[in-house]
Amino acid sequence: MPHMNMTHEEDPKEVILQALGDIEEYKVFHNEVVVAVYLRPEKTKSGIYLPDQHRDEDRHQSKVGLVVKMGSEAFDDPNGNWFRDMDVKLHDWVVYRPSDGWTITVNNVLCRALKDTNIRGSVPHPDMIW
Repeated sequence: MPHMNMTHEEDPKEVILQALGDIEEYKVFHNEVVVAVYLRPEKTKSGIYLPDQHRDEDRHQSKVGLVVKMGSEAFDDPNGNWFRDMDVKLHDWVVYRPSDGWTITVNNVLCRALKDTNIRGSVPHPDMIW
């Protein structure tokens, strides 16, 4: 499916962060990164409504997520080989292969726990990737 510009009533990052609420006490260990899965809204900017089955598929196949927690060793590479020129921070949109993540829910928000090495890239907005 090609890139689709979606209609967002609210900033998707803010929607996710508001739904998550306070997750300060949720501890992530080692080099794990937890991303909240991006679920597309129902309407594209051109006015096309996505069928529920397409949107439901995002729960399983979405390749973009918002970084919401990182373990203390995430993206730490003393030799400087793995993460050179990478700058991943909390609340960045990142790209990953769906099969690499462990699906969890955090405060009823669909998330994936990934190893830092499974993050394949970052994007300024989640609609860039499908």
